[in-house]
Amino acid sequence: MTGSTESGTTPAACCDGSADPAPGARPAAGPSGPAALWTVDEHLADVLAAVGPLPAIELQLLDAQGCRLAEDVVAEGDLPSFDNSSMDGYAVRTADTAGATTEYPSVLAVVGDIAAGADALPKVGPGQAARIMTGAPVPPGAQAVAPVEWTDGGTGTGRAADSMAAPVEGEEVRVLRPVTEGAHIRRRGSDIAAGTRVLTAGTRLGPAQLGLLAAVGRPTVTVRPRPRVVVLSTGSELVQPGDPVGPGQIADSNSFTLTAAARDAGAIAYRVGGVPDDAARLRAVLEDQLGRADLIVTSGGVSVGAYDVVKEVFAEYGGVDFRRLRMQPGKPQGFGRIGPGAGVPLMALPGNPVSAYISFELFVRPAIRTMLGADDVNRPVVRAHCPVALRSPAGRRQFLRGRYSAADGVVEPVGGEGSHLVGALARADCLITVPEDVTELPAGSAVDVVLLGG
Repeated sequence: MTGSTESGTTPAACCDGSADPAPGARPAAGPSGPAALWTVDEHLADVLAAVGPLPAIELQLLDAQGCRLAEDVVAEGDLPSFDNSSMDGYAVRTADTAGATTEYPSVLAVVGDIAAGADALPKVGPGQAARIMTGAPVPPGAQAVAPVEWTDGGTGTGRAADSMAAPVEGEEVRVLRPVTEGAHIRRRGSDIAAGTRVLTAGTRLGPAQLGLLAAVGRPTVTVRPRPRVVVLSTGSELVQPGDPVGPGQIADSNSFTLTAAARDAGAIAYRVGGVPDDAARLRAVLEDQLGRADLIVTSGGVSVGAYDVVKEVFAEYGGVDFRRLRMQPGKPQGFGRIGPGAGVPLMALPGNPVSAYISFELFVRPAIRTMLGADDVNRPVVRAHCPVALRSPAGRRQFLRGRYSAADGVVEPVGGEGSHLVGALARADCLITVPEDVTELPAGSAVDVVLLGG
């Protein structure tokens, strides 16, 4: 089935009007009839109309990585929650350091040590200082912190130090320059004030956002979970990478490509090895995977091949529509729901590797992004000039693999038009789009370019 053709497919009986729809079947929103051809936009609209953001759930912070917030987050307290030192040094009164120089330092009595996390704080009075560490609370009476490099570190030498001496009874410190009020103090609420909205609904939670949530005291957060996507390839000709490849066999690359693409889109993806052309085996695999899937993606078995059992099995569920699109590559597509109740969305892609990948980028990725609750569901599109002439079949929107240079706004095709050319696909970073009503574009024409990202 991985070698399925782009010549089209005959819609299943339950979808072309020749028989009553099976229970649970979802009526298609586009054209109908055996000869009907869908546009790319019609198929995408039909897919996106059938999926939506997953229900919000509460997760522990690290479990929420990669998810999107389902709520605004407001800080309940100030951050920092107390005045603290930004340097290792000495908490002082500014008047005591006025006019201090290396030649005539201010000599202050050290009245205590304050480490990070300290709760019992000495009071700093006139002529006094308190040894203080980075992050430690500023003691009462102190107005600033003199970094240790501005002092002799309590060594009694009068020379600038890069560290503080061990505390001794009756210690003195020499401050070698004036310190202004508030210097090297992180004020309470200077980062975030209580009541501030720190993150808005829809924000994707990466490392920095999770750190912020922890900093404001949130152990859990309500998010749209990452969809669980099950990816499987079909075809008796498939063998796993590393296994011997016999006559007529090929390595299963689609399941790896599509699983990686699903993860890149933000999903939790599960790869299922190649499933042979056996209806009972395919049925058993689907039943086994339904319990953990928010979306199922298959490749192969959507064309008119004599041994394509995919449509046979999906027809039993009654909710999958097979259709032909005005595009190249990727003309045959399947979409619907399978399983009990409302069912699980299923997207059946062509088996040729390039067709499968382009179909994923155009249709599956937007569905995953929609389920995530993301705003940017589609890949960005830019205009660029193509230095070579392009040809395209009439009535088909063609997607050519290309390399795009943002610096000069130029895009060039990579490889040929064959839907099996995985080498060219691996070198491409974009798709060059030729509209349905265009058969030839002269060299230098402006084209739409779908950027595939890193």
